[in-house]
Amino acid sequence: MDRFTRLAAEPFTTIDAQGKRDGGRWGKLGELYSRRDLLMLLIRRDLQARYRDSFLGFLWTVIRPLVQFLVYFVVLGQLLGAARGIDNFAIYLFAGFTLYTFFADVIFGATGSIVGNAGLVKKIYLPREIFPLGSIGAASFMFLVQLGVLLIAALLLNALPAPIDMLWFFPSLGMVLVWATASGLLLAALNVYLRDIQYLTEVVMMLAMWASPIVYSWNMVRDIVKTYSLPDWILEVYLANPLTIGVFGFHRAFWGSGTAADYPPNVGLRILIMMSVGLVFLWLAHRVFTRMQGNFAQEL
Repeated sequence: MDRFTRLAAEPFTTIDAQGKRDGGRWGKLGELYSRRDLLMLLIRRDLQARYRDSFLGFLWTVIRPLVQFLVYFVVLGQLLGAARGIDNFAIYLFAGFTLYTFFADVIFGATGSIVGNAGLVKKIYLPREIFPLGSIGAASFMFLVQLGVLLIAALLLNALPAPIDMLWFFPSLGMVLVWATASGLLLAALNVYLRDIQYLTEVVMMLAMWASPIVYSWNMVRDIVKTYSLPDWILEVYLANPLTIGVFGFHRAFWGSGTAADYPPNVGLRILIMMSVGLVFLWLAHRVFTRMQGNFAQEL
C-alpha cells in the first residue's frame, strides 16, 4: 500500500513522441539538468569503453593525435614543403589539428550515440539528447588533454602570442562547439533511420580537414585564387566553413608567429557571424531531433 500511495503522490507527466511534457520551468534544459548524474555516468562509461583492456589506457588520448601530428609534420611539412614560409610550423599545425580532432570526435561520437545506446532507448524513457551530450562530454575531456599538450609545446618552443591574443581561444572554441553540437544532434537522429550516415560522415570530415588551413596557410589559398584568376567569391565560400574560421582563431590564440597577412580580414566579425548562424542551426537541429525521436525505439 505504501508503494501505491507514493506513486499516487507523484506529479502527472506526459511522455509523447516529442519527449517529456511536464511543464517544467526550464523545459528540456531543466529535464537534462535533473539527470546530470546520469550524464556524468554516460561520459565516464564512454571514456572507459574507449580504452578498456588497454595497457596504456588514457595515454592513447595523447599518443594517437601525436602520431598523426608527426606524420603530417614530417611528410607534408618537411618532405612536401608545406612548412615553407610558416614560422613555428609545428605549433601552427598542432593548434589547428587539436581543434579539428575535437570537432571530429564530437561529430563521430554524437552520430553513433543513439544507435550505440539502443538497449536503453528501447527499454526506458530518457531525454534522447542525453546520449549525444554524453559523447560530447567524452570528446571534451580528450580535448582538454590534447590542449594541455599544445600549451606545453607552445611554451617550450616560445611560440605563444601576447596574453591578450590568447583570448581568441574562447570565442573560437565556443563557435566550433555550437556547430559541432548542432551537427551531432542532427546526424544522430538521421543515423537511426539511415545507417549510411555514419560512413558518409567519415568522408565529409576527412574533406573538412583539407578544406581548413591546418597543414597549409591562408596565403597559399589566396595566392592560388590570384594565380589562376579565380573569382573572389571562391574565397568567401572557403571562409564559410565554421571549422576554417575556428582554426584561424586557434592560430591567433596559440601561434605567436602570425602576422595580419596570415589571416583573412575581420576574423572576429566572422566568428561572431558564425556563432549567430550556428545558434540558429542548433535550434533547428534540435527541432528536427525532437520530431524524429518518436520512432527511435521502433527503428532500432
